[in-house]
Amino acid sequence: MSTTKWFDNAIIYHILIDRFAGYPSTQNWETPTFLGGTIQGITEKLPYLNNLGITTVWISPFYHTSAYHGYHITDFYQVDPHYGTLQDLKELIKKVHDYNMHLIADFVPNHCSKEHPFFRDAQQNQNSPYSDWFYFLHWPNDYKCFLSIKDIPKINLENKEARKHIITVADHWLNQGIDGYRLDHVIGPSHSFWKDFTTTLKNNHPSCVLIGEAWMQGIKRHELQTLNISHKYFKWFHGSVSDALFKDYIGELDGLLDFRVQQLIRSHVIDNTITERKFFKQLHHHYSEYPNNFFLPTFLDNHDMDRFLFLCQNDVEKLQKAARLQFSLPQPVIIYYGTESGVTQTKSIWKPQTYGDLQARQPMNWDHQNTTLQKFYTQLIHEKKNQKIH
Repeated sequence: MSTTKWFDNAIIYHILIDRFAGYPSTQNWETPTFLGGTIQGITEKLPYLNNLGITTVWISPFYHTSAYHGYHITDFYQVDPHYGTLQDLKELIKKVHDYNMHLIADFVPNHCSKEHPFFRDAQQNQNSPYSDWFYFLHWPNDYKCFLSIKDIPKINLENKEARKHIITVADHWLNQGIDGYRLDHVIGPSHSFWKDFTTTLKNNHPSCVLIGEAWMQGIKRHELQTLNISHKYFKWFHGSVSDALFKDYIGELDGLLDFRVQQLIRSHVIDNTITERKFFKQLHHHYSEYPNNFFLPTFLDNHDMDRFLFLCQNDVEKLQKAARLQFSLPQPVIIYYGTESGVTQTKSIWKPQTYGDLQARQPMNWDHQNTTLQKFYTQLIHEKKNQKIH
C-alpha cells in the first residue's frame, strides 16, 4: 500500500503513558486515577529501550482526556497536561528519531469522552451544530456509545464534518512527526470511513503505518448495533474465528494486530490444547489468507487482557517459550511494557471485580526487574534483527 518498509521487522514496545515512567509513587495503582506517568518519563527511558533493541515505540493516547489511560478524549488537538506538554511530545519525537527509532501512537476515531465539549453542546442543545455528530436514539441521554460504556459516546463518522474533524486531527499529529498509528476499535467505524482516512493520510504521509485493532472478545449481542461490520460476522458468537473479519481490512489499512496468533500461542504454550505440529499447521493456514504486504504484528499480551506471565502461573520458562515462538514468525513483534522484566499480576482482569483491567496495567517495575528475563529478551531481539531464530 505504501512505503512502510521500516515497519517490516519492527520490534515494537507498547507503553501505557501513565504507568511506565515519571510517576512520583506507585501506591495508588489499583485505583482508576492518574498515577503520574509522563511523556518526559518515556524520553528519559529511551536509552533503556535502545539497549533492549527496540526499533518502534508505541504510546497510548496522549490527547486531552478524562481518564488515566487516555481513551476518553476531550480534545483531540491538545496534549493532556497529566502527561506533559506539546513541547514534551516534540522532544520525545525528536529523541526517538535521534535513536533511529520510530514512534506510533494510539488513535481513537470511534468515540470520545462524554465530557468532550462537542458532545456536551449536543446534549444540552437539540439544535446544536454537533447534534448529528453523535447517535442520539432518544435525546439527550439515550445514545450509541462504545459498546455499553456511556462515558464514551460513539461519533457519527458518516457526518461529513465529524469525519473531516477526525481525519484532519490524525493528519495534524503526523505533521508533528509521529510515524503512524495503532487504530483503536476499527470495527466501530465504517469501511467507508477507513477508506477516506487511509487515502488522506497516505497521500500526505506515504510512509506512515496504520495498524488496526479488530477484536470482538467480550462483546455482547446487544452491542453489535454499535459496530460497523457485516451481519455475516454475527456467527462469531457461534465460534467463528478472526481471519474472516480481518480480511475485510486488506487494502484499507496496512495491517491488524494479530489476535489469532496470540490465541494460537496461548493454546499451545499455556492451555496445551494444540500440539506444536498443529500450531504450525494452523499458523500456515492463517498466514496464507493474507498478502505479503499486509502486516500482522504479533503480541503475547496487552492492556486489555491478562499478562502472559500471569497466565503461565509466573512460569518464566513458559513465557520464554512463547516469546521464542513469537519472535520466530515473519512479522513485526510487540512487547507490552514490563513483559521483558517480569511484570505480572495477582488476579485475572476477567474475574468479577471493580476496575479489573488495572491488574494488567500495573506500573513498570523499575526497582525490581528480572534481569535474567531482560537478557533473554535482549538476545532474542538481537537474533530477530539478524534473522537467526528458527
